[in-house]
Amino acid sequence: MRKVEREIRGQGEIRAIMEAAQVCRIGLADGDIPYVIPMHFGLGEGCLYLHSAGEGRKLDLLQKNNRVCFEMDLLDEIKKAEQPCRWSAAWRSVIGFGRAVLVEDPAEKHLGLDRIMAHYGARGPFAYPNGILAQTVVIRIDIESITGKHHE
Repeated sequence: MRKVEREIRGQGEIRAIMEAAQVCRIGLADGDIPYVIPMHFGLGEGCLYLHSAGEGRKLDLLQKNNRVCFEMDLLDEIKKAEQPCRWSAAWRSVIGFGRAVLVEDPAEKHLGLDRIMAHYGARGPFAYPNGILAQTVVIRIDIESITGKHHE
């Protein structure tokens, strides 16, 4: 990290950013072309859960290369100034790397969807109709590394 003074080292603080974030951006590789998509997510232990329709570019790319990058951020404040180049912002962000796995086990699929629902404030237990559960793809990203950064 270029600006070491901005690094967030505490795993608790990194987890707090992830808990507060509303969107997780997933970076995939389409050959030598990057592809980034915003997604809703839920937090697991050492992993993220995402959901998807059963077909599309994202799944096609994950089947070719399951290595992913993810990013979440919180914009805390815009700091205005007299001169445009003096504007600033207070923010916190997390960037991580991992491998995506398409979840096949129905119990883990249910758990992943529960985690997504809980992240956005819903309280379970939840019942998912079998037809919907069968049509929904749950993606688990096993986190291999993660860093946090902030600017005040």
